[in-house]
Amino acid sequence: MAGTDGRTTEARLGATASQTDAAGPGAGTAAGPAGARGRIPGLHGPRAARRLGWSATAGLTALLVSGCVAMPGDGPSERVEVLQAAGAENLQVRVFPVGPHPGEDLAGLLTGFLDASNADEPDYATASKYLTASARSQHRWRPEAGVTVLAKSPSRTISAPKPDDLSIDVPVTGVKVGQIDAAHTYRVVANEPYQEKFTFVKEKEGPDKGEWRIDQLPDGLIVDQTNFRNGYRATHRYFYAAADPSVATRQQPVLVPDPIYLRRRTDPLTAAARALADGPSAWLGKAVYSAFDGAKLVGDVSVSDSRVISVKVNVPDFGAQPKLCQQMADQLYFTLLDQQGKGQIERLDLNGVKGGCSQNASQAQAVAPGSLAAGPAQGLPQAYYLSDTGKLMQTQGSGEGTPVLGDLGQPRAGQTPVGSVAVRRDGNMAAAVSSDQRQLFVAGLGANERLGTPVVTSAATSPNQGLTSLSWDGRQDLWLVDRDPAAAKVLMVRGRSVVPVAVGELGGRTVQSLKIASDGVRAALVLADSSGARTLMVGLVVHSGTPAKPEARITGLRPVAPLLSEIASVSWADTDQLLVLGKEPGKLQQLHYVGTDGSQNTDSPLQGGESMISVSASEARSGDQALPVLAVSKDSEIYRLQGSQWREAAPQHHGTSFTYPG
Repeated sequence: MAGTDGRTTEARLGATASQTDAAGPGAGTAAGPAGARGRIPGLHGPRAARRLGWSATAGLTALLVSGCVAMPGDGPSERVEVLQAAGAENLQVRVFPVGPHPGEDLAGLLTGFLDASNADEPDYATASKYLTASARSQHRWRPEAGVTVLAKSPSRTISAPKPDDLSIDVPVTGVKVGQIDAAHTYRVVANEPYQEKFTFVKEKEGPDKGEWRIDQLPDGLIVDQTNFRNGYRATHRYFYAAADPSVATRQQPVLVPDPIYLRRRTDPLTAAARALADGPSAWLGKAVYSAFDGAKLVGDVSVSDSRVISVKVNVPDFGAQPKLCQQMADQLYFTLLDQQGKGQIERLDLNGVKGGCSQNASQAQAVAPGSLAAGPAQGLPQAYYLSDTGKLMQTQGSGEGTPVLGDLGQPRAGQTPVGSVAVRRDGNMAAAVSSDQRQLFVAGLGANERLGTPVVTSAATSPNQGLTSLSWDGRQDLWLVDRDPAAAKVLMVRGRSVVPVAVGELGGRTVQSLKIASDGVRAALVLADSSGARTLMVGLVVHSGTPAKPEARITGLRPVAPLLSEIASVSWADTDQLLVLGKEPGKLQQLHYVGTDGSQNTDSPLQGGESMISVSASEARSGDQALPVLAVSKDSEIYRLQGSQWREAAPQHHGTSFTYPG
């Protein structure tokens, strides 16, 4: 309640909050993620109480069911203690920082500093008031260095200072579950011990004479999961896929998402645009390029009432470089669209020192992320499955569908039996592996197309050690894995040319399966060690060589689902999201939506059922909606996920290899 001196006294908030946008835009549904980044890190832990400065909106005021909070009339703000209740991870609170009080003890100072450093203040001016004058003048604290995410509020051991103490060290410990670097890139950390030290000294002169202040401290910010969810938002910046020098023809440009986390309420549009201009993450930078290439923003991003976004950069003259202007505008359009949401940008205006250009939704679609997912026709993709009669069937919606044309839809007598199939993204060709997993065929889907001779033959002697994981990128290259124990390898097939693909950072493990993204830049790989334990990794595809002798390698492997002990199937579900059929130790098999940075969808995992052996999703979209997830059971029954229910797709037939093109 308001105190008699006009200041707001401390109050306690005990409430269950309704879900807000803490999960990001378009959080996933049972049928799949509705948006590109409806997720937050897949981190779990106790919800700790926290202290923060805040302002209550009318909507939040309705949640104040325990205690009493009032806005200050005059006088300084004071911290308000908020107890986290069930569902509080989705509570959105705007946090205003509070400076140190005269005579405040070490515990209060450290708590106040941590709160102020995570408040909604762009320049951290209030948090800096907790530092000594020397620490401020010598810039000993660099808040922009990164963010350490702890499972819960950090523990601290503070001894009461003696009268003659001039310096005291305070250890701060916790369990680290995530890390954001200076470039805003998130990395999953598997419960790593965290320990740092804050050194307090008593100021000898100046306005804070006699007060304890922080003199030495770690760079960056320290935040628990609850505050991280409240204060940060998952988003993307976009860069162009690097050209493949081994392709002689012109390549369709496509944008590749680079996942980042930005503070929610400190001018996120300008922050996103500046992050884009800074260039890609160190990881993605090996396989993409940026039209900005050193260009920087001038001023802040603005949005008019008519939803026109205006951005200015320091390019001297766009008039002589119209293509450069359009490329930069494309990158900005999709980067800022992630912040504003679909339909919220009527037009983007980009201006240099001289000249400029504009971009809108229809013009930008040619290079949109995921634009290669459905092939050149850009229609809604069909689904395909191998029926128990040996025919490759195509279906859209309900019903068993119809056989494709050619040998794959009408097998001839004596034809090699097929065990798995992947249809190229344009729907005009398919790759098929024989039922013994030893031979790969590539055939068209026209009326007179024949299976022909094998393109690849594996030397594996056991069916479960041969060819697997057929996967087409959006540039019509086929990828697969040969699990032959004597010569395990990843292969790329271009036409009928077979290119061995080097995979770095394997550490003695072997590739068991692979799924390539439609942009051809990123690949999801399941690795197995000598004990059989499996790990899901995402790597970058780097092309080199010449049209006569193409080369490719996969590098930069990084784990994305460290909590999963078993992985049955992986599919790309969006431009930056994987659908994984797997299980955590001691739990049932489920479907998990996982980002390429390791972050997870906020919704509970979907029950996959112990009987499921493979799943398929698609980066392609029907309008803004994800396509239904497809699945195959151990009994060769095929299913679609409609709403939250699994429904048989073709009750009259058993089938295998139920997938979308790609």
